Amino acid sequence: MNDTDQAGEPWHDRVKIGLVSISDRASAGVYEDLGLPALRDWLSRALKNPIQWETRLIPDEQHGISAALCELVDQAACDLVLTTGGTGPSPRDVTPEATLAVADKVMPGFGEQMRSISLRFVPTAILSRQVAVIRGKALIINLPGQPKSIAETLQGLPQAEPPAPGIFAAVPYCIDLIGGPYLETDATLCKAFRPKSAQRPTRG
Repeated sequence: MNDTDQAGEPWHDRVKIGLVSISDRASAGVYEDLGLPALRDWLSRALKNPIQWETRLIPDEQHGISAALCELVDQAACDLVLTTGGTGPSPRDVTPEATLAVADKVMPGFGEQMRSISLRFVPTAILSRQVAVIRGKALIINLPGQPKSIAETLQGLPQAEPPAPGIFAAVPYCIDLIGGPYLETDATLCKAFRPKSAQRPTRG
């Protein structure tokens, strides 16, 4: 589905995005969740598409995480689902297991690049276990838990030497390939990469 301009011509495809923050304490109200606002802020600035949001704040329970991901993809028809939290090595960190349990395909390059970016800052980045998968026509990506790390992994480190591409540059073309909407980004924040044959004319 597209938005239209004043002449009734197609503009940007609508996209439905699921955001899932996974935290025992935040979901219990012990402290304020920062993951959902950080995700929504970055995506609102990065994407030109009109976005319909589906947000969930849930505890670190594997079955509940898997159920939320299935509901967002199968019932809510999200095109992209991003999770934050629960990807470390502690006993309660089960987000990767819950995500892999609902996968049709695994996309290991996303996790590899996220760890590569985070290793620029801390050696403990090798303890992060983020994964990305495809379920149906949706892409699901586990992101880090800290807002600063979320932005760094999505956007990359363009000023670093050498520069490090962010993972979101590959997200629009991945969603193209699985039959989702055409995502258009603000190139000043995150330039999406597509082969020339897959690019649409730029409009606004």
